[in-house]
Amino acid sequence: MAHAEDLADFVAASPSSFHAAAEVARRLKEAGFERLDETEPWAVVPGAKQLVVRDGAVIAWIVPDAVAAGTAFRIFGAHSDSPAFKLKPQPTTGRFGWLQAGVEIYGGPLLNSWLDRELRLAGRLVLDDGTEVLAATGPLLRLPQLAIHLDREANDRLSLDKQAHTQPVWGLGDAASADLLGELAAAGGVDAARIRGYDVVTADAARGAVFGKDDAFFAAGRLDDLASVHAGLVALEAAGTDAEHIAMLAVFDHEEVGSGTRSGAAGPFLADVIERIQLGLGTGRGQQLQALAASWCVSSDVGHSVHPNYPEKHDPVVRPVLGSGPILKINANQRYATDAAGAAAWHAWVDAAGVTSQEFVSNNSVPCGSTIGPITATRLGIRTVDVGIPILSMHSARELAGTADLLALSRVAGAFFAA
Repeated sequence: MAHAEDLADFVAASPSSFHAAAEVARRLKEAGFERLDETEPWAVVPGAKQLVVRDGAVIAWIVPDAVAAGTAFRIFGAHSDSPAFKLKPQPTTGRFGWLQAGVEIYGGPLLNSWLDRELRLAGRLVLDDGTEVLAATGPLLRLPQLAIHLDREANDRLSLDKQAHTQPVWGLGDAASADLLGELAAAGGVDAARIRGYDVVTADAARGAVFGKDDAFFAAGRLDDLASVHAGLVALEAAGTDAEHIAMLAVFDHEEVGSGTRSGAAGPFLADVIERIQLGLGTGRGQQLQALAASWCVSSDVGHSVHPNYPEKHDPVVRPVLGSGPILKINANQRYATDAAGAAAWHAWVDAAGVTSQEFVSNNSVPCGSTIGPITATRLGIRTVDVGIPILSMHSARELAGTADLLALSRVAGAFFAA
């Protein structure tokens, strides 16, 4: 229960990718990590605990006491973004006496799940002097559904137009005299007139909750993929400097839209950080390649639990379920990076953690998505295994996980860092 409550706190503090990266950095600084600046020289020394933030991404690592030039890495990877709605330029709109927000769809949200929920706005504001400020409102917006009396077929075939039906309301009045960015500026403690740019998304305003028989369930927004970020964070907070490898948490942004950005897994962030660490340790090119060849990346993202109401959508034999442990994700077409060597390594870490694990594979008629795993393996050549926890309602405004699985994943992350 304590782990789930800590996750609820983490999700509440992380309504955007920028907030998630900042919260990881805040907690690790409290645990003794040093925050580095990419524009400054780095001093990488034995026993160092360090981190760096790039936009909505963060990478943190622990240099072991016995580090050598060719020391390998153990990287626990996850992502900080989730499907949502993102503010457009000139976002203050409205008609018929309603104030509305101009938004576009970010990623692949389950649109109907965002209806009739109180939503927050959160993200990054960039001011006229280049200063970046994180801002988050309380409950402010709502996407009100059309009443059943006005759409008698809504329960048979609900259809939402991605432009006309997804513009949330946030007040009453004349849009010409209102300022949605002013609400964000007030939340961030800055003058709205100074805002020159912004990256702002919606997030479910409700706090994560434990419920169900024996407290089996945990529901919250952004479990994809804050559940993995939190698991890796908790494990790294507890890790020591006595390992034989460099323990690393790598949290990327923009996974939900392809990862192809400077802070995404397909960008140079991880490679840049690894290279700077190795240069700081005096690692030669040959030793760099040796270290990468001996390294592992665990790519952690959520996967599908078997759904009791839609069993035909799942593999007829391999059917993971909430509460039975983290999942090993497998795909013949390399949508996941797991191979036989990765599977064996994963099971060893699971055994060391003293938990159970399940396997996930898609129904052949229902292709799966992908993760940062194949991207990382392709960019760096690091052996990679794709894992996660099973959930229901993936990409909903509020997703459902098994309470026990959350802690189990963090324990495996801890075993991965320690092994």
